[in-house]
Amino acid sequence: MSDPSLPLQIAIVAALKAADVAADRIYDTVPPNAVFPYVSISGSQVLPDKADCIDGTEVFVQLDAWSRAQGYPEVMGIAGSVVDALDDEPLAVDGFHLVVFEMQSLNYLRDPDGLTRHAAISFRALLQPV
Repeated sequence: MSDPSLPLQIAIVAALKAADVAADRIYDTVPPNAVFPYVSISGSQVLPDKADCIDGTEVFVQLDAWSRAQGYPEVMGIAGSVVDALDDEPLAVDGFHLVVFEMQSLNYLRDPDGLTRHAAISFRALLQPV
């Protein structure tokens, strides 16, 4: 099984930047003084998906949108832009054929600081090496 998580992350970031999501503030590691709003990549889970004559990989990725604007409208708008840019889109993943990329869940949260709104968006990808 080849691990497609890094080339998938590169494709995700490229798609989000092409769609101008969060003014291109998309982070793997969030800088200490990041300007809100922004999107962060929380991590991924990689699972083998083997069947007859198929050497596939299933990857679950979580993206998070963050806002300090009052209420939920801004973070909901960013989350909607993330979903529009990625859900069922034919992302170009270097070295892999992307069979499917779909949103699995979207949760809106109020962070304990009382100021920050957070959207947790999880996606599922099924890939095969080319």
